[in-house]
Amino acid sequence: MDAAIDDGVDILSLSLGGSTKPFHDDNIALGAYSATERGIFVSCSAGNSGPFSRTVANEAPWILTVGASTHDRKLKVTVKVGNKEEFEGESAYHPKTSNSTFFTLFDSGKIVSEKFDAQYCSPGSLTDPAIKGKIVVCLRSSSHRRVDQGKAVKDAGGVGMILINEQQDGVTKSAEAHVLPALDVSDADGKKILAYMNSTSDPVAAITFQGTIIGDKNAPIVASFSSRGPSVASPGILKPDIIGPGVNVLAAWPNSVDNNKNTKSTFNVISGTSMSCPHLSGIAALLKSAHPDWSPAAIKSAMMTTADTLNLANNPILDEKLLPADISAIGAGHVNPSRASDPGLIYDTPFEDYVPYLCGMNYTNREVGKLLQRKVDCSEVKSIPEAQLNYPSFSIRLGSTPQTYTRTVTNVGDATSSYKVEIVLPKEVVVKVEPSQLNFSKLNQKLTYQVTFSKTTNSSDIDVVEGFLKWNSNRHSVRSPIAVRVLAI
Repeated sequence: MDAAIDDGVDILSLSLGGSTKPFHDDNIALGAYSATERGIFVSCSAGNSGPFSRTVANEAPWILTVGASTHDRKLKVTVKVGNKEEFEGESAYHPKTSNSTFFTLFDSGKIVSEKFDAQYCSPGSLTDPAIKGKIVVCLRSSSHRRVDQGKAVKDAGGVGMILINEQQDGVTKSAEAHVLPALDVSDADGKKILAYMNSTSDPVAAITFQGTIIGDKNAPIVASFSSRGPSVASPGILKPDIIGPGVNVLAAWPNSVDNNKNTKSTFNVISGTSMSCPHLSGIAALLKSAHPDWSPAAIKSAMMTTADTLNLANNPILDEKLLPADISAIGAGHVNPSRASDPGLIYDTPFEDYVPYLCGMNYTNREVGKLLQRKVDCSEVKSIPEAQLNYPSFSIRLGSTPQTYTRTVTNVGDATSSYKVEIVLPKEVVVKVEPSQLNFSKLNQKLTYQVTFSKTTNSSDIDVVEGFLKWNSNRHSVRSPIAVRVLAI
């Protein structure tokens, strides 16, 4: 990262990291701080430890933390079983001709082995000669690559594979470059396939390849693997910041995925927040090109406050369980590049505010100095709470005492413009904004407002309530997500 800074780059895209740790012990946070100080935009993967909470990585507020979603293209495959039920999956394997021949199904879980757990079709486990000429049903295992599970089936003489995903994967499916006709299906569909197999002495199935299908109205859906908030390192900053396309991304690859030396087809299909992060980095480059005077914080704000919270069907974005995705999964929402280019207002975090923010986290002088690469005395700094940072979102813990925070917005829309505030939050929390209207008379004018959060219930701890604060003008809508953990008095 220091070498990249010396090279004079504008954007750093880091599909790295994965663990949550204090910023002063996090090499990526340290490198990103130095980069941001020099005006370099840093975009990082949120991590692939979802759908479990408190797993988000790369949480520093000077980093754009990116989760992963689906897009509206599927590499569709269907499996039809003998009772005429059909189940949908995905696969990057695509035969030249796709027929619908039925083959006998074989349940790998029926193999008894002292050495291997054959239900996962691990290499070397499929020792039963009865597999030859059959479609093998395997359970997904994070210990093995999906393609390797398919290779084990092929090596044992199988003609196809149905891979049943783990329950936590929900509807998230992986289009892999398999070595034989194969697809993955959801855990729910897998249970139906196994139930059918147990209901007949001659279970059969046919795998049919539909190729590329465009137009999934449920897209974007949050990927099951996309790491979730809240942030462990800094709970007062809402993370992840945003989500972008990260499931079954088709892109250039340095060599043939099937090790074919005589092909120019060097492409692969990969899933992960390592795929969504560079999408956001590319969008940041476009914004930097359109607005060369914008700081990294301004670019981040533009993307966050204009993000989509609705899918292509105009319904709330869903998670892997097909339930409305919560704020810890999507942050501000799904990136909308064209809207981000004209956000109206931006939250431009002054870089010097990070020192009072870090001192307010009760880091020692040595720990803060490690980040800043210089000596710091926090006793001489007027520290601020995390949520006081001029960030495009709010994440607070609220007890019986009302909390007030300030935010400053910069006008980058119409020179003369007026914005009125809109608040949407559940009844447990009351939000008061002063002033409730912002009147701008010139470009780059800055105006400050105060937000006071008050608790309205005396009940026990409520989990996070979520909503948003939005500034609306005739032409712009500037949305900040709000997460409030309501504490018992």
